[in-house]
Amino acid sequence: MTPRASGPADVAVEQLLMRVAGGDPRAFDQLHDAIGAALFLIVLRVVRDRGHTQDVVQEVLLEIWRKAHHFQPARGTAMAWIATIAHRRAVDRVRTERAAHERDLRAALLERPVPVEDISEQIEHLLALQRVRDGLDALTDLQRQAVVLAYYHDCSHQEIADLLRLPLGTAKSRVRDALLRLRMLLHNDSSGADSDGEGP
Repeated sequence: MTPRASGPADVAVEQLLMRVAGGDPRAFDQLHDAIGAALFLIVLRVVRDRGHTQDVVQEVLLEIWRKAHHFQPARGTAMAWIATIAHRRAVDRVRTERAAHERDLRAALLERPVPVEDISEQIEHLLALQRVRDGLDALTDLQRQAVVLAYYHDCSHQEIADLLRLPLGTAKSRVRDALLRLRMLLHNDSSGADSDGEGP
């Protein structure tokens, strides 16, 4: 498959990233100016909190400075590589915040009486979140990357194709296959959970 051609902006970011890999602090400042706004939007789409987004962006920039030498142009554009780092950091932040929320919820359930109906709904919600996380982890790297861009970053099929340097049709197929596999995994998990209960 022939890689998608990079545009002038992609080339400029890639050249700056190569200079950053060589330890050039001026290139890092220029890279920050070039990608800062896009980086903020990528993280904000996942984190959905401007304060946390600022923190995550700083973490992403630090990782770019430390790991720029790992970038391989043959595997994708510089912006796609940066977006992948940003997404991983943003998801880590969301998981950390979610885990804290779930701990607080469990503590609240233990500390005060709650109607049985409310407890059931809250437990089902926690289990559903865990099933989705497990389902994403069970996808291939390529499938997970496509579905995450589509549903965490709100990327269109064309944007996914551009980021992953794929033909538009391939990007659409990758998202569809990922969703079908995720649906199958969630359905199987749900069926298995139902069968674990005691019969009448």
